[in-house]
Amino acid sequence: MNYLDVDDLTREQLLEIMTRSVDLKERHARGKTGEAMVGKTLGMIFEKPSTRTRVSFEAGATQLGGHAIFLGPDDIHLGHGEPVKDTARALSRYVDVIMARVFDHADVLELGEYATVPVINGLTDDAHPCQTLADLLTIHERFEGFDARVAWVGDGNNVCQSFVLGAALVGIDLVVATPERYAVDDATLERAAEIGDAPETTTDPEEAVEGADVVYTDVWVSMGEESERAEKLETFASADFQVNEGLVDDQLVMHCLPAHRGEEITDAVIESDRSIVWDQAENRLHAQKGLLTYLLS
Repeated sequence: MNYLDVDDLTREQLLEIMTRSVDLKERHARGKTGEAMVGKTLGMIFEKPSTRTRVSFEAGATQLGGHAIFLGPDDIHLGHGEPVKDTARALSRYVDVIMARVFDHADVLELGEYATVPVINGLTDDAHPCQTLADLLTIHERFEGFDARVAWVGDGNNVCQSFVLGAALVGIDLVVATPERYAVDDATLERAAEIGDAPETTTDPEEAVEGADVVYTDVWVSMGEESERAEKLETFASADFQVNEGLVDDQLVMHCLPAHRGEEITDAVIESDRSIVWDQAENRLHAQKGLLTYLLS
């Protein structure tokens, strides 16, 4: 089984991963390690740089008794000098699970098609399903389940699109506020409707946060979009999409990081008592350990 986007899982499978993640987090707090990856190796392919994805997966594999191998752009010929399918088949002979953080979503789909071991999408331009697992775990901890209203304010990017699917799968009440040009794509909304409820959508940030328990944002300009930076900053800033003290009141605040402080979120908000950003970042470790144990079980 692969985990290439959130809706690769059923609701029951996702809840099982949440249960495992909670248990592993509690064990971690008691200084206990795991044994699910003893004698097993995680191969980690990185076309894009990362802090949280690399460290959380590598630390997680170690804490589960396994080993992780980092394969950066200069270490591997993924799609450049070797077809993706050949890389998938070769790595499958060496490692027990593959995690790939790449630009093109088609590459991770091809890895999943040809690998004979589980493949995990560590991020593509279209999706970030591992971040969604951490997001859901964070919300679950705060609300003892998923009975919460969440407002996404910002770009309808890969993080947003995966969160839309995760919210639909577990029944979170979600409203997404984006400028019209940067909305979540229709295909993602249709998939959300097929597995649960599609989110409400709006172009008004104030409308989105009204009545919300949590306000979630991300950078306005993602990696690979540098040529659009000036235009996107102008679009989001002029429409008041910044998560600041004027927009949020007593809502909890989430951000998947890294944050561009002073752009999509202010320093005052991310450093406030309302911020659960650091719990969310920590939960990348525990959610991914839950995922690894599930895929390898």
